[in-house]
Amino acid sequence: MKIIAVIPARYEASRFPGKLMQILGNKTVITTTYQNVVETGLFDEVFVATDSEIIFNEIQTNGGKAVMTGQHETGSDRIAEAVQNIDCDIVINVQGDEPFLKLEPLKQLIEVFESDDNQEISLASLKIQLTEKEEIENPNNVKVITDNNGFALYFSRSMIPFHREISYDVHYYKHIGVYAFRKHALLQFSKLEMKPLEISEKIECIRYLEYGMKIKLIETNFIGVGIDTPEDLEKARKLL
Repeated sequence: MKIIAVIPARYEASRFPGKLMQILGNKTVITTTYQNVVETGLFDEVFVATDSEIIFNEIQTNGGKAVMTGQHETGSDRIAEAVQNIDCDIVINVQGDEPFLKLEPLKQLIEVFESDDNQEISLASLKIQLTEKEEIENPNNVKVITDNNGFALYFSRSMIPFHREISYDVHYYKHIGVYAFRKHALLQFSKLEMKPLEISEKIECIRYLEYGMKIKLIETNFIGVGIDTPEDLEKARKLL
């Protein structure tokens, strides 16, 4: 299989405009993310997909590969446009604002497809257990529930499952927005109309479920720093 990584990168983030061009160490956030993904050695090629000339020029100036796209509602739609003419089998979506993603969870996502002999899985992604009540109830944390084989049943910003039977211990999992797609499933996804559940929750993975596609979730203990706010950037700087 030919496996590539694509980093969707939008300049105008609603909560923190221009965050990908903020300095982290001695490089921008987007350059740090790009170079860290390249250094894993897992991918045949790594691209940044962006509608911003500022980000496009930043990556090319630093010796990277970038693809210009139109404007899109979701990162998956942006990636679909970027890869339609690229020869590949599996596409890994790495968020541009997750500069510290490690090799092991990316490797686990690739292994999902290497062992999927019947090619039934359209998408693989990551989840991590939540234990703090505040984190479980936070609508910025997308929760996911799966069946016994690790396939997603639903994603929500609400607390799922609802803990009605308090005598029974239930686990909560946060969805981490790192995706691995079969290319043909990704291209199909981009042509599908958004349905009410996805629009209501603003969670693009729900579109796959609404159209009957299979999403495999891999549990990880990786805790990165997603940069959504200026406060997150300060945390990332301290971590670096």
